[in-house]
Amino acid sequence: MMTQKKRQKIREYGITIGQLPTGEKNDITDVAGVRVGHVTMKEELAGADEEYACTGVTAILPHGDSLFREKVTAASYVINGFGKTTGLVQVNELGVIESPIMLTNTFSVPAVTQGTLQYMLDTNEEIGDTTGTINIVVGECNDGHLNSIRRCVVRPEDAREAILRASDAPVEEGAVGAGTGMVAFGYKGGIGSSSRVITLDEQSFTVGALVLSNFGSKSEFLGDKLFAEKMKEAPSVEKAEDGSIIMVLATNAPLSDRQLLRVAKRAGIGLGRTGSHFGHGSGDIVIAFSTAQRMMHKSESYQETRVQVREDHPIMNQLFAAAAEATEEAIYNSLTQAVTTKGRKGRTVHAWGEMP
Repeated sequence: MMTQKKRQKIREYGITIGQLPTGEKNDITDVAGVRVGHVTMKEELAGADEEYACTGVTAILPHGDSLFREKVTAASYVINGFGKTTGLVQVNELGVIESPIMLTNTFSVPAVTQGTLQYMLDTNEEIGDTTGTINIVVGECNDGHLNSIRRCVVRPEDAREAILRASDAPVEEGAVGAGTGMVAFGYKGGIGSSSRVITLDEQSFTVGALVLSNFGSKSEFLGDKLFAEKMKEAPSVEKAEDGSIIMVLATNAPLSDRQLLRVAKRAGIGLGRTGSHFGHGSGDIVIAFSTAQRMMHKSESYQETRVQVREDHPIMNQLFAAAAEATEEAIYNSLTQAVTTKGRKGRTVHAWGEMP
């Protein structure tokens, strides 16, 4: 395993993405209450010929209380559906999220779902007993270029640990958690995050993005062309498959699930700006939620009141722009924060802008 000095966010290279200001940390935890945790696995597998664990789990929690008892408004949007997620059908049907949002590799979705389910059962004794079941949300990308994915090294307890490690500290990015073995545009990809702040009548709203980048080829990558003077050239690799990206958007703006769906669609603009054309075999999926209001699991009333932004107010356009800008910058951060990484079969994927 190669160790490198800490990498930088793209702004530290003198590159500014978009026009809106960022939050204090310039990541998804700028949205108050949102927490992120990782479990990272990097090791040679004993008794195996050039087989390597290069994978992990990432947990995104919309808030630090019981997500089942206090749900948040949510929506998801599938740009291209070559993916193996869980829970999105119910998210779009009911417009809420009631569990941590979990990210991992393709073959670890069952283990991470089981671990997250067990965590939620352990912390909410009523689930499946005095009330209904729970909807677990898990997204994935295929890290099989670097990770010995057939070995299925991720276990349910790793999902639980990622949840327990979640905090509102600055998000650790790059080759960590679910992003440990991911490859984007032929360079080392992984976890990236960014945020934007919108101010209206002395009130501010934040939009944060977190991505799991694992898509694209070097020939498509606009970053090489746009920022050639800022970034050092590094060798790239080509994968047989198209790859995927999971994009998670968080905001404290009071939006309905339908409005969140509209905002989620604009993440695709940020993705396209980096050079992606949403390839045939790419799972390009957006999950969006708002922390502005919580929906209680139990209520004595048959009705509830929610506040939402007016559809025709200019703030909606600002939210659209924020989603596009934060997603684009999060993708670039997933590349600039990653380190050159060694994986299975002696393969090495170099970090963008880093000399070998």
